[in-house]
Amino acid sequence: MPIDATLPYDPQNIFARILRDEIPSNRVYEDNYAIAFHDIAPVAPTHILVIPRGAYVSWDDFSARASEAEIAGFVRAVGKVARDNGLVAAGYRLLANTGLHAGQEVPHLHVHLFAGQPLGPMLAR
Repeated sequence: MPIDATLPYDPQNIFARILRDEIPSNRVYEDNYAIAFHDIAPVAPTHILVIPRGAYVSWDDFSARASEAEIAGFVRAVGKVARDNGLVAAGYRLLANTGLHAGQEVPHLHVHLFAGQPLGPMLAR
């Protein structure tokens, strides 16, 4: 169910609980700014989620409130995850949904990395 990305951060969302190790995840990366793990319902042969450690609802919230160090650290983490998982040569897609019309389902910023096959057009037709 899509969420309203203008609402306050919910510290009980699934990604906040993963960050607190209350829910297990298959982590492929972590540093001071982000963690990355395999999606439990992948839609591509490679489907990894990268989330910031900070409490940000969406890309909009993150870009408005995160520190420069958090923003740089998160963006660098996304690139490192792609490189470390061998996604660069064949190509990959980044996706960050924000709000109702985009279909954001978890009220914590997350970037999807999709790879492992031709991914087709950017939007469903």
